[in-house]
Amino acid sequence: MTTTERPDLAWLDEVTMTELERDPYAIYERLREQAPLAFVPVLGSYVASTAEVCREVATSPDFEAVITPAGGRTFGHPAIIGVNGDVHADLRSMVEPALQPVEVDRWIEDLVRPIARRYLARFENDGSAELVSQYCEPVSVRALGDLLGLHEVDSDKLREWFAKLSRSFTNAAVDEHGEFANPEGFAEGDQAKAEIRATVDPLIDRWITDPDDSAISHWLHDGMPPGRTRDREYIYPTIYVYLLGAMQEPGHGMASTLVGLFSRPEQLEEVVDDPQLVPRAISEGLRWTSPIWSATARISTKPVTVAGVELPEGTPVMLSYGSANHDTGHYEAPSRYDLHRPPLPHLAFGAGNHACAGIYFANHVMRIALEELFEAIPNLERDTREGVEFWGWGFRGPTSLHVTWEV
Repeated sequence: MTTTERPDLAWLDEVTMTELERDPYAIYERLREQAPLAFVPVLGSYVASTAEVCREVATSPDFEAVITPAGGRTFGHPAIIGVNGDVHADLRSMVEPALQPVEVDRWIEDLVRPIARRYLARFENDGSAELVSQYCEPVSVRALGDLLGLHEVDSDKLREWFAKLSRSFTNAAVDEHGEFANPEGFAEGDQAKAEIRATVDPLIDRWITDPDDSAISHWLHDGMPPGRTRDREYIYPTIYVYLLGAMQEPGHGMASTLVGLFSRPEQLEEVVDDPQLVPRAISEGLRWTSPIWSATARISTKPVTVAGVELPEGTPVMLSYGSANHDTGHYEAPSRYDLHRPPLPHLAFGAGNHACAGIYFANHVMRIALEELFEAIPNLERDTREGVEFWGWGFRGPTSLHVTWEV
């Protein structure tokens, strides 16, 4: 189904990447109403926009994972999010052991609480802060950076890397020939990867001969025959995946949760008074503004019909989990943050055998960081002199969040 086949979808021909980055909600609301699976010309791909169709495609045996063209240009091969079969199984077996709940429970408190307290100490007596850059993102990147073994990489550098990789990954616009509309848009991602290689290669050299308990060291050694390690070229695409998606997701998830709570002051007060509500607040924040909004894809392995649309074999479909989480067929008033919403499952972490491996880790990073924030500054208020702007179509979160409090 294209706009030619569906004249009522001709408006899709005018959709631009700028519109998708600034505010995709109105566009995807129309898609959910008119065509839950539709070809979007600027993306050069079919897009699934409802919870039902996203879940169907993500879990169907008639589809397998594929990386988006911009994602493939950014990460290379084999990135864990875009492979299948034995390679996917090996990469999952490589990254999952450190992320199992029983393992995470062993060290998560000792890892994250000192990081959160360290960043809070820098501004808690100031009476004002910009929480995205001063707290949410730094805690997120430092926690994962230390887990990976990148202790010596400055948090601001980690933030710079994920921002550049993000803009490269979401440089998805194509022209009428299906070619990248802005090939220069990958330059800063290439620059970030060059810096990552210059930093991580010496660490890999050391870990090959002197392994430690860092995640990347385990990726090199675990499951390999004695005396052998995985090739660095094999694991680098997944390192890039982590330095983008896993770096930004907890930070943007907690920032979006805070914006949602600020929109409901009485609910913010409830959470501050009862820290046991923090996980519930985070779950609603992730549904309300999914950090990974529309960055995963599947490809049909045979001719298949989905939502009444006939797809030939080899047809890629982008899964918009952010749109699915605003599906009015599943959620009442989905654009409204509501701590007391019935606890329905959401798709912020994906679905199927490519669902995010770090769900448990990410949720606990966010939980601990918000617990520490509310404990240190219980009278936190949004600075209404400053607006809150969300940005991103593939990955989405507030670009800044200014707050004040009485010291």
